[in-house]
Amino acid sequence: MEDILKSVVGKKAEQYLDMVVTFVPKFIIALFVLFIGLKIINVLIDWGKKLLEKTNVSLELRPFVNSVFSLGLKVILFFIIASIIGIETTKFVAVLGAAFFAIGMGLQGSLGHFAAGILILIFRPYKVGDVVEVQGQLGVVRGIQIINTNIELFDKKMAIIPNGIAISDIVTNHSFEGVVRVDTEISMPYAEDFPKVKKILEDVVKNTPGVLSDPVPFVGIKDFDSHSIRLSVWPFAKVENYWDVLFAVNANLKKAMSEHNIKVAYSEGVELGPIGS
Repeated sequence: MEDILKSVVGKKAEQYLDMVVTFVPKFIIALFVLFIGLKIINVLIDWGKKLLEKTNVSLELRPFVNSVFSLGLKVILFFIIASIIGIETTKFVAVLGAAFFAIGMGLQGSLGHFAAGILILIFRPYKVGDVVEVQGQLGVVRGIQIINTNIELFDKKMAIIPNGIAISDIVTNHSFEGVVRVDTEISMPYAEDFPKVKKILEDVVKNTPGVLSDPVPFVGIKDFDSHSIRLSVWPFAKVENYWDVLFAVNANLKKAMSEHNIKVAYSEGVELGPIGS
C-alpha cells in the first residue's frame, strides 16, 4: 500500500512539475511581451495624437479616436498574450462577437445617433461655438457628443438633440462665414414716399453700433398686401452680436420713424400716426 501511495504521489508531483516547467517559461514570455507591448502601444498612441494634430482633425473627435485606437491595440495585445500562454482564443472570439451583436441589436437606435455623431465630427457641418438652427432650434452649439448635440438657445435653455435627428433635416449654420444677416421688417402705407423712407432707414442702420459696413446693409420692398408695403431691412453683424444688433436696430428704427413723422400700418390696413405718438 505504501508503495502504491508513493507511486501515486510521485506521478502527481511529476505532473505538477511538468506543468510548472511548461507554464513558467510561457508566463515569463507573456510578461515580457506585455511589458514591451504596452511600451509600443504608448509610442503608437503618441504618434497617433501627433498625426491627428497635423491632419487638423476636430478637437471634439480626437479623444474618441485616441480611445478607440488605444482600445484596439490593447485588445490585439491581449489576444497575443493569451495565445502565448496557451488559452484557446477561437471560442472566446465567437462569444465576444455574439455579445457585441446582441448589444448592437439592443442599442440599434443609439448606434444610429453614434454613427451620425462620427459624421458630424468628421465632416463638421457645425462646430462648438457656431450659431445654428437645427430642427427649428436656434442657438449656440455648446457641445458635440457622440450621441447628442447640445445647443444653448437664446433664452438660456439647453436643447439636447440626438445626432441622427440633427442631421436628418436641413441644418442652417449662421456662423459659416462668421457673419449673420439680421432680418427685420416694417409695414409702410402706400401713401408714404419709399425713396425717402429707404434713405432714413439706411442711415439708421448704418449708424447702429455692431452693424457691419461690409456686406452693405440693404433696405428694399419685400412684397405688397392689400393695405401696406412690407419693407425688409437687412443689416449684417458678427454672429456673436446678433441679438444686440437686432434689438438696437429695432429701437433705432422706431425712434427715427417717430422723429421723421413716418406712418406705419396695421395688418388690417388701419393707419396709425408716427410710432411713439
